[in-house]
Amino acid sequence: MNNLARVILGGLLVVGAQPGLAQKAAPTSDFHQWAATPPMGWNSWDCYGPTVTEAETKANADYMAQHLKASGWEYVVVDIRWYVGNDTAHGYNEKDPAWNIDQYGRFVPAPNRFPSAAGGRGFKPLADYMHAKGLKFGIHLMRGVPVVAVQRRLPIKGTKLTAADIYSPDGQAAWLHDMYTVVASRPGAQEYYNSLFELYASWGVDFVKIDDLSEPYHAGEIELIRKAIDRTGRKIVFSMSPGETPVADARHAQQHANMWRTVGDFWDSWEQLKEHFDVCQRWAPYSSTGAWPDADMLPLGRLGIRAERGDDRQTRFTPDEQRTLMTLWNIFRSPLMFGGDLPSTQPATLALLTNPRVLAVNRASTHNRQLFRRGDLVGWVADDPTTGDKFLALFNAQDQELAPASAAAGASPLLTRQTPQATLEVDLAGARNLYLSVRGGADGTAWDHADWLNPVLVSADGTHTVPLNTLPWQSATAGWGQTTANKSVSGGPLVVAGQTYPAGIGTHANSLITYAVPPGYARLRTGVGLDKAAAGQNTGGTVQFLVFTKSPLLPAPADSVRVPVTMQELGLASGATVEDLWIGRRVGVFSQEFAPYIRRHGAGFYRLAKPKASK
Repeated sequence: MNNLARVILGGLLVVGAQPGLAQKAAPTSDFHQWAATPPMGWNSWDCYGPTVTEAETKANADYMAQHLKASGWEYVVVDIRWYVGNDTAHGYNEKDPAWNIDQYGRFVPAPNRFPSAAGGRGFKPLADYMHAKGLKFGIHLMRGVPVVAVQRRLPIKGTKLTAADIYSPDGQAAWLHDMYTVVASRPGAQEYYNSLFELYASWGVDFVKIDDLSEPYHAGEIELIRKAIDRTGRKIVFSMSPGETPVADARHAQQHANMWRTVGDFWDSWEQLKEHFDVCQRWAPYSSTGAWPDADMLPLGRLGIRAERGDDRQTRFTPDEQRTLMTLWNIFRSPLMFGGDLPSTQPATLALLTNPRVLAVNRASTHNRQLFRRGDLVGWVADDPTTGDKFLALFNAQDQELAPASAAAGASPLLTRQTPQATLEVDLAGARNLYLSVRGGADGTAWDHADWLNPVLVSADGTHTVPLNTLPWQSATAGWGQTTANKSVSGGPLVVAGQTYPAGIGTHANSLITYAVPPGYARLRTGVGLDKAAAGQNTGGTVQFLVFTKSPLLPAPADSVRVPVTMQELGLASGATVEDLWIGRRVGVFSQEFAPYIRRHGAGFYRLAKPKASK
């Protein structure tokens, strides 16, 4: 037996017939009512990755109870690998994980991280802590059955079968290898999931986020999970992750889950935020009571304290981008799961999270939809079902555009997970500056971790070279994270196609790095590749590397522009009264057109009241 693995051989703590927070037995046909409005809460992932502790979880719960609960925030969710005692930041420990697993092949909390779980108590004490504060408790799971349970042939509770009877290695997550697929048609498969949720219900769990479930879409295991939750009689909200969930499976998702991801992991990246305009427009028709398309977490405030990727920082979103994020998520009616460290929350962030007029749109609006998209000027609209008023969100997503790839002095082919690397040699003769650009493919910028490998400048006579990564750049941007010399953008070594490179530059599409070319140097020679962090994913990871000798930046758009919308477009008569929801102030009465100035990367959010009928 692995000496780092802990198997709980005794039975877990037996609790009463009404586990955790007292609940009436839930009718199995009514699970949508358990999330009648989009769930709101905090999740440990953006701050702590696989390393969060009990003390940190309680500290965030304490803040929520004091500052956010009155605004509707209620869930506290412990994310991935709470059952591993020796995970660290910047990745997962797959070399020698210290498992904590019971005799039926069910993971239990690591007591060195969650001391109250010792002695077979599981998460019951921590859930009780949340419930005493009027909050709800959630956990993260990986789809499937633990590999270690299969290897040890641990029994499935209530059967004569073992974990080895229900598994398949096919479909295992490419990015984490803790679990095998449960084959839904095999005897014991339903009983295994039943035993999991029987345990979680006994702990008092109110919310479960299950990863590696939506993309690719595992309908069989989703159905097993739905039945297992309903069997407990406990109202456990079911969240499917990560995305993008296939739109073709939207109806199945609606019938089995309370929320499902529409994207992969979303971070504090304007590139990713801008992509959400298309994502939300695509998914808006599938939003319904108790079945919510999930635009993913809110990476605001302090992030990356011990994250799986990225470092300790304040969100890289500007104040305008933060308002855009909160405006779009609320008019789309996405679940709201805050990712920042709540005890570190600054007043401006707290104001974003507690604005009653904005949150009211998330909790009670109908017919939420994109009204128009004119280039990168976007309008969304929704109805107030009580008054007939309109909610209007206006966005200015304009960017400074870049020259086309055809203008580059050198270009790689499109690199993918199947063809992850290439080499470039580019003539720089006469160039004063060098511009290194990485752009995402047609699938957007998800997981576009890109590495420049051993880049060197070569003198005109070919006798001298200088490593580019030893020179200071003039400027550097990245679509996610920060461009870094000799490390990947996620903080690890530069690894491409299984080979580690000590010298290079790690970045993320869309990226632009600018250097001054030293006198006498006339050529760039470099390898380029898709970093290991992207190559191991199920989705994304398509990039092209470009080298320019003249600035590829095209003229910048104005800092703010008018975004007009007519009363006719909104279906309102002349004379509508406009209120700014963010500041709670009357803007005025408008007859034909409302055309506020919206800052670049910013948003406006308004209520338009129908004109009062004259007597």
